[in-house]
Amino acid sequence: VLALYATRETLNRNPFDPSKEGMLKNFAKTFAFEPTPDQRKCFEDVENDMVWRSRPMDRLICGDVGFGKTEVAMRALFRAVVNGRQAALLAPTGVLAAQHYKNIIKRVGEDTEYNFNIALLRGGMGKNTKKGRELRAAIAAGDVDIVVGTHALLSNGMQFHDLGLLTIDEEQRFGVNQKERLKLICNCVDVLTLSATPIPRTLQMSLSGIRDTSTIRSPPPMRKPTISYVQEFDEGVIRDAIERELARGGQCYYVVPRISQLEEASAMLTRIFPKLRVIQAHGRMARGAAEENVAAFAEGNFDVLLATTVIENGVDIPRVNTIVIQNAQAFGMSTLYQLRGRVGRSDLQAFAYFFHKNDFITEQSAQRLQAMADLHELGSGFDVANRDLEIRGAGSLLGTEQSGMAARVGFDLYMRMLKKSMRQLRGLDLPVVPRTNVLLPGGEGSIEWVADDDDAETSGSSSYLIPDSYIEDAKERSKEESLARLAESTQRLVEITNDWKKKHGAIPAKLQNNLKALHLHTCLRQLGIDVVGLDRSTGDCILRSPGLRPRHWAMICSQLPKGAPPKGLDVVFPARFSFSEDDTEITGGKRIDLKELLSNPKYSDDDEEWDALDEEEVEAMKEISSAVNIKKLSEIEINNYPRFIVKKLGKSVKKGTRVDALLKVLLPPSKVVFQKQQRDKEKAKVAAELREKRELIAKQKKEQEKLSSRRMGYQY
Repeated sequence: VLALYATRETLNRNPFDPSKEGMLKNFAKTFAFEPTPDQRKCFEDVENDMVWRSRPMDRLICGDVGFGKTEVAMRALFRAVVNGRQAALLAPTGVLAAQHYKNIIKRVGEDTEYNFNIALLRGGMGKNTKKGRELRAAIAAGDVDIVVGTHALLSNGMQFHDLGLLTIDEEQRFGVNQKERLKLICNCVDVLTLSATPIPRTLQMSLSGIRDTSTIRSPPPMRKPTISYVQEFDEGVIRDAIERELARGGQCYYVVPRISQLEEASAMLTRIFPKLRVIQAHGRMARGAAEENVAAFAEGNFDVLLATTVIENGVDIPRVNTIVIQNAQAFGMSTLYQLRGRVGRSDLQAFAYFFHKNDFITEQSAQRLQAMADLHELGSGFDVANRDLEIRGAGSLLGTEQSGMAARVGFDLYMRMLKKSMRQLRGLDLPVVPRTNVLLPGGEGSIEWVADDDDAETSGSSSYLIPDSYIEDAKERSKEESLARLAESTQRLVEITNDWKKKHGAIPAKLQNNLKALHLHTCLRQLGIDVVGLDRSTGDCILRSPGLRPRHWAMICSQLPKGAPPKGLDVVFPARFSFSEDDTEITGGKRIDLKELLSNPKYSDDDEEWDALDEEEVEAMKEISSAVNIKKLSEIEINNYPRFIVKKLGKSVKKGTRVDALLKVLLPPSKVVFQKQQRDKEKAKVAAELREKRELIAKQKKEQEKLSSRRMGYQY
């Protein structure tokens, strides 16, 4: 697992340009709704991944059906294209792909001010068809900005032109082989995955920190939870449900698990309601017929859409507020949840009926149906996925099983064992932040892009910018700016600047001064510091580090000269992290008893306390990406977080030299963190190579056995 984690950390690609974020802000104004708080958090997470990290994004957006995951994807696609890269959106069904295609064209297509070239690649457009060949050639040549497609995007002959982002919608609908193909396409490409109910393996990778996750739990305004009924099949209840919906001028979905059951269901509906207008949609209809039928139903020409699971994703008709699911015991948890999500997309009360046959119910299907009855509140998609994880088990993180393993020891114990062993193996697991908000007076030490008032979309300034006169080639200049802006250590930053001197001569004085801010940000990110500001009353500089724990600081100090923290750098841990009544303050320059700090039970995170701390850590880490929106230190309850303090920086240190003063105390501990992380990466690299060798030996052994059994067969 750690090898997998470390391999991901070592991948690199050119990050997206912060100066283009002004264009994204203008594009955001075209969104017809007010984003929910969780949506805003997702926008920030994705921006941090794409713009402020050099490793490719691999983020799961887990949000309920109709909660606005698509808008998160839309903004990411826009960012990729305005940065001159191609983007792709992969959907599991033609119905969903067609809906995404229409929505994207409405927002950024040829009839808008953005004039992006959007293409739809779907079933029936193979490489042997004229249309398929032409479209593939246009994609490979870079004539298409955003390509939306189904599984056809994963075909072997598919060539992209500088692909920058792949968005996967409804990830749970893709199998292991398709995901293996995705890995080949996505090497060093940003990947954004959307799902209301991720499969157990994906969810477990997210929960264990191998994959980044953002959750949308806040519902859109006026949305009501769908009332769910789980019971044995009853024609009388079906009649009442459909009658009630039609009486209020609505429409209904009627879903069956098999195409062969459609005719029987159609005959039953006609018998109960002789004048009922019914239309069908399933996967074996002529090409495009299912989409056409769904469109005709959406226009209000029919009362009931009788369908299989083709309507599970991407059908958004607010007028439909009743769904009847026959033989519900035959569906998986995620499918049941997605189907229920087809209704309740307006301010009217929606109803979902799950009918089952008692003769065919297994233990697992009973648990699934019970979960649908229990978890009916808005935003319960993540809880449904968690319940699915408990029922089916977690699957193999490294193999191809998508569910199963955790059942052996029980899910809670399994997750706890995995997290704890990862923490012990990684040693110094201080979370590195992607971006720090420096709020010193006069913008001192900040590297944020500051847009010009007269042309906020395209012009502005920042301390990471290299003067045009120093590096004339725009492409090379942009690349070097990104390298310096996201350097992983001060040592690496020195190497980059030495390369500049060799290639372009002496560094101009202004740029030399700006480089101090970049060195400062490298140290801040390494120490998990997400916001820096001055306390107006005391003049102290406060540096918040939400993920810092006593064990981290003890480990860092043990590697420093004399085993003491740097003089002038104090650390404060809130009472809840040291399990005492008062905050714990460790004064800089004074030798501390490291043994006491590491072995004292009050500082440990063992046994029962471990779970409480783990929850606390999860909550604290949610704060990190939101720090960029803080305008003043007084906006946050700083006393609730672990923090570094540099006393009297605002009063006793001259303006213009504060960055130097901070660097003096932060450089030693940040170097320790970086060196420890490098050692961990080396260990993980060796582990990854060892694993590959073992896999190769096992594969060769399997082939030898196959060959031997064939020979034996021929012999007899």
